[in-house]
Amino acid sequence: MNGIEKLTERIAADTDRERQSILAGGKAQAAEIRASYEALAESEYAESVAKGKQDAAERIERMGNVAQLEARKLRLSAKQEMLEKAFDLALKKLLNMPEPEYVDLLSKLAVEGSVTGREALILSVADRPRFGKKVVISANEKLEKAGKTAELTLAEESREFTGGLYIQDGKVETNCTFPTIVRMLKEQMSGQVAQILFE
Repeated sequence: MNGIEKLTERIAADTDRERQSILAGGKAQAAEIRASYEALAESEYAESVAKGKQDAAERIERMGNVAQLEARKLRLSAKQEMLEKAFDLALKKLLNMPEPEYVDLLSKLAVEGSVTGREALILSVADRPRFGKKVVISANEKLEKAGKTAELTLAEESREFTGGLYIQDGKVETNCTFPTIVRMLKEQMSGQVAQILFE
């Protein structure tokens, strides 16, 4: 039995050595696999972080560009609003001139717009009864001083508009109303007014 015990012990020892060898090889292989996956995970993590940083930087840049565009739009909108207010204020000032200056301005418009000196002046419903005759008299005096025909008349009709007048020669009319004049000036002078307001 002694031989069987020795054989059993040797088989057990060989088995234990083989088990230890397999276990050590498995541990080494597991460590190698683990190190490989850790390196891969680290690489993917670094790549993800770099991509995330790049995406964030691009998004921040896009948001910055959008913010700059919005700021430009707001500035432009504010400038346009101020220009509108400036021309609206000019129209209000025209409409609120003292009577002598208002009559003088309407008569100057009539003289400048008159071609034959025989046209009819159409005033607004509000202005005709108050200033109609005065405007015609003043305009004719100005035409006379300039040595031109001075036979302007006050038209029988009046119209709904705010300030200024129409000059009618038969079927031809010249629009000298304040809103039209201000609109035309706005088209011509917006750049100059913007320079004055914003520089």
